[in-house]
Amino acid sequence: MQKSQAETIFKYFSKIIVLTALMIVLLWLLYKVAHILLLFTLAIVFALIINAPVSWLEKKKKMKRGLASFIVFSIIFAIMFIIGWLVLPKIFEQLSTLLIGLPDNITHLTSTISGWFSNYPDISTEISRNGSDITQWLPSAPKLFNQARNYTAILLGGFFLFILFTCIVGYAVAKPRPLLEIYYSFFDIEKREKAQIALLHTSKMLIGWIRANLIAGSIEAVLSTIFLSIMNVPGAWVWGALALVAELIPNLGFYLMAIPPILVAFSISPLTALWVLVFYIVVSEIMSNFVMPRLLASKMNIHPVSTLFMLLMMGSAFGLIGALLTVPVTAIIKAFYEAFYKINHEKDHLLDKRIDTVIYQSTS
Repeated sequence: MQKSQAETIFKYFSKIIVLTALMIVLLWLLYKVAHILLLFTLAIVFALIINAPVSWLEKKKKMKRGLASFIVFSIIFAIMFIIGWLVLPKIFEQLSTLLIGLPDNITHLTSTISGWFSNYPDISTEISRNGSDITQWLPSAPKLFNQARNYTAILLGGFFLFILFTCIVGYAVAKPRPLLEIYYSFFDIEKREKAQIALLHTSKMLIGWIRANLIAGSIEAVLSTIFLSIMNVPGAWVWGALALVAELIPNLGFYLMAIPPILVAFSISPLTALWVLVFYIVVSEIMSNFVMPRLLASKMNIHPVSTLFMLLMMGSAFGLIGALLTVPVTAIIKAFYEAFYKINHEKDHLLDKRIDTVIYQSTS
């Protein structure tokens, strides 16, 4: 009897140890492939967005899905090619000009800053001495070679990932039925209607997200082009074009897009760079706090606090890809929460009153 109990206990603990080991291995594997899973998630997000025009062509124009997918992807790649052909050479040209004039700009800046501290000779001398040796600001030749080699490897790897990403999106759009069958297989039959509602809601919100980005990006692009042209910053329309995609990274994208024009403006004068910096800060704050929340509220009905919270989490955990996925992940969470777990307001007739009580600190 005791032997039988000992064997039972041994088998029980053995199962616990094996399951724990498997869980550790699974978590380690997920940690290693986290960015691949994020890339796959981003591909599915784009597939849901691109599915809308493809399905429209298939349903309204009676096209075969393969042909409709080919047309939509051809239009997307044509737009990307035209933008790249027009914008990238200008970006390289402006950055080359900036790098060539960098030593003179640094000398000018250090002289200006040194003049600000003319009443403090020790500080002024130290700034002039450190700024005069331009070579200390520049990397050595071997370091430049290693950096160029590393950047080449990164570019090749990025190109390979782009091809895989495009293939995933293309296959998901052209042949969605097998993927949807897998999706529905995760749910019991009685819950598949809710799963359908959640996916439909997610798709509608993602399409609304793209529309909101296009509207806000167009506003930012026009304002940036006009202001930079007035300030005589070279390549104004190029930097304006970059602003079109700024809102894909909420709250931070416009600041990131501001870096190149600020550097180019710095090649003109520090004062011009300062005005450009102020312009981008003002426009970004207005768009982030007033325009985009209203656009997202009308298209997606997502509270700005939810977006900012997810931006902090996704950006901190997964970097740029996580930041790009901020709004889509928020939309997915919201859609599934509302489909499966949202409390029916009809069950609590006093819900609005309870909310007002908390807001206005009133018990009446």
